[in-house]
Amino acid sequence: MATQILKKLTSKLPMTTTRHRTKTSSSHYVATRARDPTFEKHMDAHKNLLKVVAVQDLLLAAPTPTPTTHPPSLSVDFLDRLSQKLHLNRGATAFLRHYPHIFHVFYNPTKSQPYFKLTESATKIAQQEAAAVYDSLPLVIDRLVRLLSMSLTKTLPLRAIFKVWRELGLPDDFEDSVISRNPNLFALCDAEEPNTHIFKLVDENSGSNLVAAVENWRVIECCGEGCSVDRTEIRSSFKHGYPPGMRLGKNFKAKVKEWQGFAYVGPYEEMGEKRRTKSGVKALEKRAVGVVHEFLSLTVEKTVEVEKISHFRKWFGIDLNIRDLFLDHPGMFYLSTKGKRHTVFLREAYEKGRLLDPNPVYEARRKLLDLVVLGRRGVSLDSKSRNTGQNIDRGLQEQENN
Repeated sequence: MATQILKKLTSKLPMTTTRHRTKTSSSHYVATRARDPTFEKHMDAHKNLLKVVAVQDLLLAAPTPTPTTHPPSLSVDFLDRLSQKLHLNRGATAFLRHYPHIFHVFYNPTKSQPYFKLTESATKIAQQEAAAVYDSLPLVIDRLVRLLSMSLTKTLPLRAIFKVWRELGLPDDFEDSVISRNPNLFALCDAEEPNTHIFKLVDENSGSNLVAAVENWRVIECCGEGCSVDRTEIRSSFKHGYPPGMRLGKNFKAKVKEWQGFAYVGPYEEMGEKRRTKSGVKALEKRAVGVVHEFLSLTVEKTVEVEKISHFRKWFGIDLNIRDLFLDHPGMFYLSTKGKRHTVFLREAYEKGRLLDPNPVYEARRKLLDLVVLGRRGVSLDSKSRNTGQNIDRGLQEQENN
């Protein structure tokens, strides 16, 4: 109730013209941010997609049945026991029936209980995504080299990579298919903590000539036909765009212009000695912005959960709160709180809810998202389907009685 009252109160407040924090709580800072309807609408569907992907991964990891021509399946009872962990609020049965284009529920007479599997359409999409991931292995290797090159020690904990393996477009067996097969680039070492491995860049010179994504944008801006941009101004600038309806006051514009012109150390350059002066703190902040900007540029969908990227904060030498960093720069990043998680988007990579520069992995995932949005629409029940549904209901009733 208190949260709802806070939202009603903050929704009536005039939009702020500065994004620099005052003495306020973090939750209030998040609540008063300028909303972007396009990203919010995208996240409405995306939060349901995450649940679908979690259930799909369970199916794909299930033992292959005999004969192998049959797709893997799991019992509805098994999924029901995991419904709380997977945030299936209305239970497994209601969840599966809400996505008939993705999951097919059937009665297994041998087991005397309902089972479920992926539909033919969802199976083809999963195969298309897996093929796209393996076709892009050279890009995957480049992403990992760049990620390790941004680390101060050229090392990262393997558990942090596991957190973002899907965002980076890694194959699920990347330890074998990527790390082990490229010993000239990567290595796994034991850490001081038990059962912990450190992911290491063997050839540190492999990241010496890397160019950040923002540098490519600056070159395009300067070399564009009829470009009137001052090269000295854009040398340290980032692309900006703001949520519709966000008022930009003169003071805010002046601060952004000042920040844009402030020199900084790029994500692949040596950070140097930290200085606690005013200019030193600004330099650390701008470098941190450059690092998270490059991190998001390396992801397949140019988006990641804030909690996941926070696992890299110490290794990248970021001493600032990453979530507040995103909120302080609404022209570059958009933070959404849909689905009880904080998700950040690279604003410049999107237009009308879609990537401006799509890739095959993203295209496959977008097809699955389209099925999620479709829901139950377009499904007709014939007599055979009704009989199957009655058998499923009978099996579910027997489970409840037992």
